[in-house]
Amino acid sequence: MMKSADPVEATALPETYHPVHQYEMFEVVVHGPASGNPWLEQNIRASFRFGHRTVDVNGFYDGDGVYKVRWMPDTPGLWTFNLSCSFQPTPQQSAFECLPMRAGVHGPVGVARRHHFAHADGTPYFPFGTTCYAWTHQGEALEQQTLATLKVSPFNKVRMCVFPKSYEYNSNEPEFYPFARPAGTPLQSAGDTTRFDPVFWAHLERLIADLQALGIQADLILFHPYDRWGFASMSAADDDRYVRYAVARLASFSNVWWSLANEFDLMKSKTTQDFTRLLHLVQSEDPSEHLRSIHYSRTMYDYASPAVTHASMQTAAFEDAPQWLESWEKPIVFDEVMYEGNLDRRWGNLSGEEMLRRVWLGVMAGCYVTHGETYFAPGDVIWWAKGGLLAGSSAPRIGFLRHLLQAAAPHGLEAATNAYYLHATTADKPPSAAGPRAILHYFDFHQPLEYEVPLGAGVYRAAQIDPWAMTSTLLPGTYTGKARVPLTGRPGQALLLTWSHRKGA
Repeated sequence: MMKSADPVEATALPETYHPVHQYEMFEVVVHGPASGNPWLEQNIRASFRFGHRTVDVNGFYDGDGVYKVRWMPDTPGLWTFNLSCSFQPTPQQSAFECLPMRAGVHGPVGVARRHHFAHADGTPYFPFGTTCYAWTHQGEALEQQTLATLKVSPFNKVRMCVFPKSYEYNSNEPEFYPFARPAGTPLQSAGDTTRFDPVFWAHLERLIADLQALGIQADLILFHPYDRWGFASMSAADDDRYVRYAVARLASFSNVWWSLANEFDLMKSKTTQDFTRLLHLVQSEDPSEHLRSIHYSRTMYDYASPAVTHASMQTAAFEDAPQWLESWEKPIVFDEVMYEGNLDRRWGNLSGEEMLRRVWLGVMAGCYVTHGETYFAPGDVIWWAKGGLLAGSSAPRIGFLRHLLQAAAPHGLEAATNAYYLHATTADKPPSAAGPRAILHYFDFHQPLEYEVPLGAGVYRAAQIDPWAMTSTLLPGTYTGKARVPLTGRPGQALLLTWSHRKGA
């Protein structure tokens, strides 16, 4: 995280701030009143201007008389801005230079090609996520172990809660709480919901920045039902104030996604209309327009809503994906398809083979699938809740699939709906090609010795793929027209055809 300037008095803002690079954090720090309740009584905001464009950004109070405004500039050049503080009668004018992106930086992730994702600079992004709900509430040693595990894992996105979680295998008290807790606050209490605890938020920011340094997206879950403190049953005013504060503090991180809730329909103190209001609030408060979704348990949210950028599903009904993709015209992430593990719970004891199979099924449906792992461990240090170490067998094999797809189909796959076996093609094709860049078949529990593929005028190379053994065996020669390609006769295999040239060329 890069700070753009040292703290300054509101009456003595510098004429020009230090430059920052595109898609990095520009931050203005101002000193002001610390008495009373500044979270309720004061405000700070800035209007950033570039040419004819104006971007309004709300700031936040960070305690000890410090006020901040953060903005992630998206265009290189000179930005000017007016800074308005409730405790100063006259707006302050200033400017900063936005430099081009650093090498290796690609910007935030957004929707691309209707059903897929890409970074702001056009670099394709293929989400291979994992679930680690409460890892930021476990203390320094375990949090660092989780980051070390993620560094060598295949995962480039983490689903994670802002609020602490109270559920099976997750009953410890967090180290920090999001709201102030004056002396005498009962242990099972949300605290003073009109005052935020800057220590909690600085800790969360540091871990988001650590993920960003690893190239990992932070899919931040703002609400969830698994609660013993009262965060799930706050008033509408408290909810709105919390959302505004979270967005003001965190929207300047390029790797943030917003998930309004995990299993929103299990939160009985809130209605669907409440979450619709909160979704629109995130949309209006976030000047960088990060990805937004909401996750359900049984009652699906209306993913056709313009406030939702992608669907976040809890199901393994991959066969329904084609109709959803056509209807919603946006990406689908199967965020919960049950978990690989050995817990005595229906959702927590998939085999590694079945977890991998579900990831393949989702990818072949033209969608994306999030991994989760629930192997019992001493101290209830289970990856899906607390992080730590990965113990399962699917993760490295998901990594093999990730590398396979990033090489052959970086822009994503479009599922075919008229094939006997699961069949998908790349979302793009080479210039002047007679067919897609790659064609992928997954045979699931079928075990053919060969398979006929209609390739038309395209000439393709063929590779037998063993998803579990993590092998790709290139077959000799090329294939075109109605070609019969030899297979292994084993279940769970795949066939990858990659474009070579046009027939006759």
